Amino acid sequence: MTIRLEKRETPLVGGWTVIVFSVAAVLVGMAVGGLLFLPFDASPLDGYAALIGKAFFNLRGFGFTLVAATPLMLVSFGTIVAWRCGFIFLGFEGCLLIGAMGGTMIGLQALDGGTLAGLPPVLVTSLALAWGGVLGAFWAAIVGELKVRYGGNEVLIALMMNFLAIYLVQYLVVGPWRVVGDMPQTDRLPRDLWLPYIVDGTRLHAGILVALVAGIFVHILMTKTRAGYEMISSGLNSKSARYGGIDVAQRQRQAAFIAGGMAGLAGAITIFGVHHRLLDGLSDGTGFLGIVTALLGRLTAPGAVVASVLYGGLSVGGDAMQRQSGLPSSIVVIVQATIVLLLLASEVLRTHRLVFANPAATEA
Repeated sequence: MTIRLEKRETPLVGGWTVIVFSVAAVLVGMAVGGLLFLPFDASPLDGYAALIGKAFFNLRGFGFTLVAATPLMLVSFGTIVAWRCGFIFLGFEGCLLIGAMGGTMIGLQALDGGTLAGLPPVLVTSLALAWGGVLGAFWAAIVGELKVRYGGNEVLIALMMNFLAIYLVQYLVVGPWRVVGDMPQTDRLPRDLWLPYIVDGTRLHAGILVALVAGIFVHILMTKTRAGYEMISSGLNSKSARYGGIDVAQRQRQAAFIAGGMAGLAGAITIFGVHHRLLDGLSDGTGFLGIVTALLGRLTAPGAVVASVLYGGLSVGGDAMQRQSGLPSSIVVIVQATIVLLLLASEVLRTHRLVFANPAATEA
């Protein structure tokens, strides 16, 4: 018996098809991951019950799921704009850190003796989020300009700028912004500057609302406006787009600016909603995970929201599963990665079908 992929005459495009394939991928991933429980005499059912129950059916746990999903959503929205415009940007990690740095810069000025100490907290927080988004936008715009004007490789340039952002933040938290103590971090921001919690008994903050508004903006931009149409056309075929009168270079500049702004906003929200100070290792790979959730969401804003919540739930529930089953942390990560990989691979089944054939019968 052999198995091969055969291209479908007509790709499956229905919404229910995507849902069915996604659910099937999650179930298969859980079944495969369950095999890793056996050497540790742990119950896969108990482990998965803890994962799903803690992440999605517990108020406090679901709040943590949405908190984890918030920066992923914003990075995903930036990925949608950039990648659909043909700007394959991998610098979201750097933009997020620069945005966090910018937000902290404003927040520290609201401490006693700072230049913004007398302003209303709402105004300071709003200014900090906006400044974080602007700095993230300009950080990505540098890459966009180098690509458009000089033909630079945006992938390599963005990856190198990620390291610049990492080391810049490290310099600040161990140098001029470091608070007295052993940890490389800044002063804690005043409590009245924190993003307010919106559900009692949880740590869910108002940043989720900002992320959802940003998602609505990206959805309208990419599906209802001329700018979005020209961005998508530029990404599909830049030569045809130029022939049709589209300024591809300008659209890619705009895509880079919006994408970086989304990631910078994610960084500022992480500061004012979660950590309340700038510290080393702040991002923890969110800039790359957001690309994954955008791909899981088929580069659409609604899909990215669902994928980000799913991945946030896997992260939060994974911790509960580890506590419940006593598995090593590496096993939990493998289970999470298996589910995500199968979700990405399920996209192939929309354009191809699995064919089971018996070689002997075929030859006969």
